[in-house]
Amino acid sequence: MKNVGVKFFGFIATLTMASAAFAAEGVEGASSSHFGLYAIAAALAIGLPALGGTLGQGRAASAALEGIARNPGASGKIFVPMILCMALIESLVLFGLVMAIMLSGNIH
Repeated sequence: MKNVGVKFFGFIATLTMASAAFAAEGVEGASSSHFGLYAIAAALAIGLPALGGTLGQGRAASAALEGIARNPGASGKIFVPMILCMALIESLVLFGLVMAIMLSGNIH
């Protein structure tokens, strides 16, 4: 797990430093635009909730299926809360989608 964290933060550092490396000098009289930052924010606004939601739903489903496999008689008591949990996790991902749509409206 430690190795994955190092790779993830290395990837994020590369992403953030690349924009500074390829930045062009400002042209005199040109207005500065932040449309590229809105695009990155929109991508992160949907990408991170989708990643987190996927991991959360996978763990919730795994735990519920393991509980049902250990005690098949309790499947009715486990299934309904699992579906409720999946719906709540998915609602957070949909909030991320709404934010991404709102941010992408600022890109021209």
